Amino acid sequence: MIIKPKVRGFVCVTAHPAGCAAHVNEWINHVKSKGPIKNGPKKVLVIGSSTGYGLASRVTAAFGSGAATLGIFYERPSEEGRTATPGWYNTIGFTHAAHAAGLYAKNINGDAFSNEIKAQALETIKKDLGQVDLVIYSLASPRRTHPATGVVHKSVLKPVGVSYTNKTVDTDKGVVSQVTIDPANEQEIADTVAVMGGEDWELWMRALSDAKLLAPGAQSVAYSYIGPEVTWAIYKNGTIGLAKNDLERAARTIDSLLKLNGGGRAFISVNKALVTQASSAIPVVPLYIAILYRIMKAAGTHEGCIEQMQRLFADHLYSARGPVFDEGGRVRVDDWEMRPGVQAGVAEIWPKVTTENLATETDIAGYRSEFLKLFGFGLAGIDYEAEVEPHILMP
Repeated sequence: MIIKPKVRGFVCVTAHPAGCAAHVNEWINHVKSKGPIKNGPKKVLVIGSSTGYGLASRVTAAFGSGAATLGIFYERPSEEGRTATPGWYNTIGFTHAAHAAGLYAKNINGDAFSNEIKAQALETIKKDLGQVDLVIYSLASPRRTHPATGVVHKSVLKPVGVSYTNKTVDTDKGVVSQVTIDPANEQEIADTVAVMGGEDWELWMRALSDAKLLAPGAQSVAYSYIGPEVTWAIYKNGTIGLAKNDLERAARTIDSLLKLNGGGRAFISVNKALVTQASSAIPVVPLYIAILYRIMKAAGTHEGCIEQMQRLFADHLYSARGPVFDEGGRVRVDDWEMRPGVQAGVAEIWPKVTTENLATETDIAGYRSEFLKLFGFGLAGIDYEAEVEPHILMP
């Protein structure tokens, strides 16, 4: 079939297998261009490995330090008349590239919150790897079935306490408008923390520790975002921010666990605002990203997922000096985004943006390009008029 992008709101409902593979190869080539990561990881578990920062972490570990990687994800294969999800195609592209390079790469597709998938992962590590020396936790899911209670928790993206009104943009139609979001109730807050907080990360790490599958000195990292004040009501101080606070609580608990295991460590990496499937769904944030991209590209400091993760691994996780932490014990690879000059530029442009000047005041074109790339569209060297087979099996 000939596959074209079909955008519905903040999601694209089609994905291009050859384009997704090309996108992964772009990331691989970037990591290779930076040279080997000295003393990098050798056996890595990536929980949430098929898109965004999780996939970029897997690419960096494999092609930056030759690591064996086990990826956990929950993606849908193709169906009759329907393409697979981009994460499915991304993982196939990564796995083929890793195998061609002689690297171990195995995948488990299923609900990472479940006891069954955890058990399957532990058995695979025990059988194939013995132990892992790095665990990346990068799950982004709208719901979680709790493994102990069976209760289905659904997350919401809402402010806490009071309603919030600000500008937002329909990135597909290019319309800037005001959006008002009502505050979350107590149940919605609790559900969001249950989905996006740190409990599941803790369950994974305790299961790995109890099974003695963590190498001495093993590290674990989870990802978060703080951002500027303009996004705080919906992010840092909203339901997702409260969930991220719980993630930081879990990081401290896991850090204590790993320190007893040969001096390992766990921490949060605060990353840059980027176009991802998750960030596209958050009101206000896409407009902020479109402005941010314009400013950082002009300054020559713009980074995507792979640049962020390569820098995290090379400059923090495996640098000779070790990670540099902020006052909250977090690594900040959002440091270039949060430079005063960059944020002053955002603050200057924000009140001026309208539907009419969106194209000139922001990098909405760059936002859209990056958004479509997530689904395998707009990649150089791909003939998007050609027939392509959407039904591809996982290696």
